[in-house]
Amino acid sequence: MTGLRFGLTGITRREDAAAVEALPIDSLWVGGHVAAPNGSPEVVVALARLAALTERVRIGTSILLLPLYPPAIVAKAFADVDRVSGGRVTLGVGIGGEYPAEFRACQIPVGERGPRTDEAIGLIRRFWTGEPVTHDGRFYPVEDVRIHPAPTQPGGPPIIVAGRKPPAMRRAALIGDGWMPYLYSPRRYAASVDTITAYASEAGRDLSGFEWCAFVFVNIDDDDGDGAREETARFLGGTYNQNFSDMLTSVAVAGTGAEVTARLQEFVDAGVRHLIITTATRDRWWPVVHRLTDEILPALTVREDAA
Repeated sequence: MTGLRFGLTGITRREDAAAVEALPIDSLWVGGHVAAPNGSPEVVVALARLAALTERVRIGTSILLLPLYPPAIVAKAFADVDRVSGGRVTLGVGIGGEYPAEFRACQIPVGERGPRTDEAIGLIRRFWTGEPVTHDGRFYPVEDVRIHPAPTQPGGPPIIVAGRKPPAMRRAALIGDGWMPYLYSPRRYAASVDTITAYASEAGRDLSGFEWCAFVFVNIDDDDGDGAREETARFLGGTYNQNFSDMLTSVAVAGTGAEVTARLQEFVDAGVRHLIITTATRDRWWPVVHRLTDEILPALTVREDAA
């Protein structure tokens, strides 16, 4: 497992958080929406709760829909959570758009979500210095605003960019500290690595320290690999309100333990160094997690010819 890190989503109870922190897991992640059809926690509140439930692991958002939030509020909230957690926070951001009601609720035009996110990322980092900030921006002009105290982490928490399309890759390459796509295949992940690397090279940016993450849905059942795949398709269908049966192998990892191990190794070979896993089951969360941490994740390796 040298050079690899592993994260999980789905922790909501104190006893589960304590149990996970005893496992070889590096990070825990929370998502959330303002007005999604399925209902979910608000992500900053969920992150603060996760900070209170944990002591060791990094904690992060997967993801915060940045265009829905004023940058000053994001900067303040994440600085505070970073301080109370001892500098363990990662800010994962995306632009959203799949649920237009959220944008209506927050009175943000959907068509502005990309440029708003680009402007907000730089402004948040300036706020995290703890010094007065004046910013003449299109969306968030401010004059002589100081947000303090600063986060524990020098420069503030890492900002990981999530998404699926080239504009998100460009955002990650130019102003992000990492890349976290979702519903990707290993082949598509490898192509995104090439694209991000090319964008960064063109801009003269060194990607040393850049975090190559992937948000992956996983389900394991040695007795019924097809059953695991069917359950995963239902899980994703309920989450994203569409039929995933025909494209499941391109957007998730499900099957027997051997099949899951081989597929996750393909992600590592494609360039992933931080696997963030959501168990695609509502009834077998712990069995899947233990199978991953006991057998499957320790078997993954960074191969010299793939690094």
